[in-house]
This record gives sequence, structure tokens and C-alpha cells, in this order.
Amino acid sequence: MSGSDAGEAELRRQLAAVYRLVAHYKMTDLIFTHISVRIPGPEDHFLINPYGLLFEEITASNLVRIDLDGNVVGDSSAVVNPAGFVIHSAIHRERADAHCILHTHTLAGCAVAASATGLLPLNQISMEFHNRVGYHDYEGVALNVDEQKRIVDDIGSHPALILRNHGLLTVGETPGRAFLRMFYLNKACEIQVAATRAGDLVLPDPAVAEHAARQLNGEDAGDDYTDDVGLDLAWDAMVRLVERIAPDYKD
Repeated sequence: MSGSDAGEAELRRQLAAVYRLVAHYKMTDLIFTHISVRIPGPEDHFLINPYGLLFEEITASNLVRIDLDGNVVGDSSAVVNPAGFVIHSAIHRERADAHCILHTHTLAGCAVAASATGLLPLNQISMEFHNRVGYHDYEGVALNVDEQKRIVDDIGSHPALILRNHGLLTVGETPGRAFLRMFYLNKACEIQVAATRAGDLVLPDPAVAEHAARQLNGEDAGDDYTDDVGLDLAWDAMVRLVERIAPDYKD
């Protein structure tokens, strides 16, 4: 196996693991959301789920390789969700750091996406995304190529995007980082929905929220200590979980 083939095989395993984790944590919408990862190389190809499979059915081998025009590469007979192609190819084309893109339609995520306030810094978990999430206004199901520029403009350089009246999206330099961002973005939305029901909201000082955001994003916050290994340890724990609950993900 060549180095490039080995690299793609490893990305297939990582991406399949993320699909199984999204299913395990009940962040799916039947067959209608998508996660993609860019394959290194000059071709600008990426891997995405075959349209029609549940996330719990995704394996390393049944992921589909497509190009930035949505064409299936290779001899696969699978089809790809066209909305998935429109959203993901736009960001993959313009964001060199967005190696993995994860999109969900969770209950809490859709609720916050429909809220005029957007995501609030209500909790330490929420503060990871303080001033670090974009917003994209709803234009209907993402089936038109001309929407791609507006999606790219709205996410900007942020690691996350809230698609108003639609759902959530995160990007990452690896599938693991994109997953952990989505796990906590969705958790932040769950906290906000619960807190809104609980009564009047208490918001931190914006300077404190920004300080926490810098800490949680690995930026220089001027602290006495830093945690440079937590995210890697969390992803290792997630891989161990997938190995226990869905060992066929690597097939």
C-alpha cells in the first residue's frame, strides 16, 4: 500500500468512527445530514457518506470519494446527498484548514438556530464559541450553487457555523477535532434551551467570556497553566468507545 493509500485508509477509519459517534450520541437526522473529510493531494477530493445509509451503517469502506463538483470518483454506484455536496464543497474549496466538516440537525441545535439571540455565553461549554461562530441566514434547502459564496462568507475563519432555521456545522483540522467541536456546540445549545426554561439568564462579563474562549481554543490567554493534551486525550477516549460499541466501523 502506497503512502497516499495508507493515508486515505486512515482517514476513512477516522471518519467512519465519527459517523458512529454521532449516531451513538443521537445527533443524527435519519439519512439527511453529512460529514466529510478532505483527502490530501492535488486532486481536491473528499470522502462523504453514501446517501441512504444510516450513520450506524457507515464503515470505512462504504464512504464515497467525490470531487469538488460532486462527481463520484472510482467505481462506486453510490449517490451523494446534493445538499451535502453544496455545503461541504463550498467550505472545502475555500478553507484550507477545514479538513473535516460536520453538519447536524439536532433538536437543541435547531432551536438555537431559530433563536434571535443566537448562541449565548451561558456556560463554560458555551464560551468555547464566544465570538467564534458565524451565522448563515436560511435560503431553503441548500441545492443552489450560488448559495456557496454566502456560506463561505458567513463562516469566515470561524470553527463553527449556525445555519439559521436549519442546524449546526463545525470544521476541524481532523475528524476528531470536528467531532469534539460539534459535541460541545450541541451541548452548549442544550444548556441554552434548558437555561431559558429555568428563568432569568445570567451572562458573564464579555471580557471574562473572551478569556474563557481563548483558554478553550488553545490560544494564549496569559494563564499560569495550559492544557495542551486534553483534546487529544478526549479523542483517544472516543476511539476506545467506538471500538467497544461499533467495532465494525473499520470494515
